[in-house]
Amino acid sequence: MKTTLPFSISKTENFFDRLGDYVGDVFYDILPDQGYELRDEQIFMAFQLEHAFKHKSTIFAEAGVGTGKTFVYLLYAICYARYMRKPAIISCADETLIEQLVKKGGDIEKLEKALNLKVDVRLAKAREQYVCVKKLDDYFGNSDDDHTLRVHENIPSFVYNSSASMSSFSRYGDRKEYPWVPNDIWQHLAWDPLQQCSTCDFRHRCGQTLNRNYYREAVDLVVCSHDFYMEHVWTKESRKREGQIPLLPEASCVVFDEGHLLEFSAQKALTYRFHAETLTNVLTGYMNQNVREESLFVIEDILQLHDEWFDLLKSTAKRVEGSERREVPFSESMMKVVNILDDKVHQLLEQLVFDSELYTIEEYQVKIIEEYLEFFSYGLSILKKEDQAIYWLEETDKDTTFVILPRLVEDVLKKEVFSQNIPFVFSSATMSRAGDFTYISKSLGIENYTSFTVASPFDYDQQMKINGHIQKTEDEKWKNIYSELQKWGGKSLVLFPSLEEMARFRLWSEKETMELNVLYEGDQEISEIVKEFQENEASILCSYHLWEGLDVPGQSLSQVIISSLPFPPKDPVFEAKRNYAKNSIEEVDTPYMLLRLRQGLGRLIRTSTDHGIAHLWLTDLEKEMYIDEIEKILPVPLSWK
Repeated sequence: MKTTLPFSISKTENFFDRLGDYVGDVFYDILPDQGYELRDEQIFMAFQLEHAFKHKSTIFAEAGVGTGKTFVYLLYAICYARYMRKPAIISCADETLIEQLVKKGGDIEKLEKALNLKVDVRLAKAREQYVCVKKLDDYFGNSDDDHTLRVHENIPSFVYNSSASMSSFSRYGDRKEYPWVPNDIWQHLAWDPLQQCSTCDFRHRCGQTLNRNYYREAVDLVVCSHDFYMEHVWTKESRKREGQIPLLPEASCVVFDEGHLLEFSAQKALTYRFHAETLTNVLTGYMNQNVREESLFVIEDILQLHDEWFDLLKSTAKRVEGSERREVPFSESMMKVVNILDDKVHQLLEQLVFDSELYTIEEYQVKIIEEYLEFFSYGLSILKKEDQAIYWLEETDKDTTFVILPRLVEDVLKKEVFSQNIPFVFSSATMSRAGDFTYISKSLGIENYTSFTVASPFDYDQQMKINGHIQKTEDEKWKNIYSELQKWGGKSLVLFPSLEEMARFRLWSEKETMELNVLYEGDQEISEIVKEFQENEASILCSYHLWEGLDVPGQSLSQVIISSLPFPPKDPVFEAKRNYAKNSIEEVDTPYMLLRLRQGLGRLIRTSTDHGIAHLWLTDLEKEMYIDEIEKILPVPLSWK
């Protein structure tokens, strides 16, 4: 697809001079002529971004709700991508934000219509967002679940026709195509790290592969999640070594929408994940080859030690509310098993050299086994270094995973991401603490940056009210929340700090005669739930993730209820942060809570015509400790009920 700049430029003219002229025309003339409000805040942000693009630097652009920041960064990203002839990457916090950008009537389509542009925008989704045909077939054969049957019926016929021409292939398999599937069922159908894609019979007809081939050809914009961007960063070099193409194309610039959440995606991506079954599967495949007896003995020792290790992990791991990470206490017995296991893995790597030289194992199989053993050993080496690793256990119905995170994630980001000589734009309504960006810059390893803060143009005093409530007992809190929901007749978003707290409210509410339509995150694909909530004013949306990104203007969302202050969980990652802070409450807990609280309250007023009320529940102790800090970040004074 051939694209040109939306403005003319001669050989003697400077690109940034002409870009500045065009941006001025857009915000002073073109958009107002199309019915958009002239906003000084938006224009100020636009010319601040020009500096970052001109000097290929990093900028924190904190702009309040209603400033039109999305139009600003999209305009710069599109123009710069066409100038550099490389696509811009727009990295969003989650699928909800992505949907807001690319949906029919979304921000990109609005910009296209206003500026008479045709933008080539393509989605790059995480692998877990695509159906895995192999897993689907396995699960379908052992299940009579109607959800799975409908997914199976929707798989295109060419997938199962090995003689089909590639010209008949079309993209399929996106999670969004199967909105009726609950999250717990989707886990059985979607790609996961245990899949051996390189040896899969469906690999050339895989929905994930077809979608990847498509988005890599984007000219203007590639839109992805923070998780996917960080997975790209973390796997880029290893994929090159293996002769594979990196997950994302080379970019002209990167915009992080809701950039304050990038750290958590980095933590998720920059981990060593040991699935309980993977080593067994890899080594069982090795044993089925024509290997020497010495190798078989070492394999048997490793498998026994591995089972012993995971039994120990599962028996000692402790559940942490608000987190999927189970705390694993340090113990001498665990480290003893780890040291012996690592020695055995090194022995097996040496044996593999001899086995491969005998040409009794396929070269491809040798490569798979060798790479996994090296990965396994490197992960253990981090664990063995004192105070170098954060680790935890994750357990689901189908899998147990031990996860190791190098402690200094910010060092990896500094080297692998922010050393690139391209513009990086962080956009959010909440990144600073009273204009200070130290918390976010340190957490991401960013030393040199520019920043600015632009307030929202909304008249919050006229549009919004916030009521504070003191929680005596949880049951009493649920009754009071229920009362507020009834009085409002739906049109409400209830935000919980954790899945567990939402589940407790759900259990309590199911005993009540609540006549309103209550939607819970996780019961359907998220964009479908949001759509139903937006279209049915009498509905209530309960969520533990939608503190940011949700954009539902109008009466459909005119009440926000925050059931508890959103502190970070006491899981291994945040405990490590607390242990390394001089004052953990001041440096870790409070900044996180305030940022998330600001985001949650920001769901309420989305346009200059919106009106609504927010409710905030605190305990007596929380009021005593945090009320001064909370009141500083609220858009209107807090009224106590």
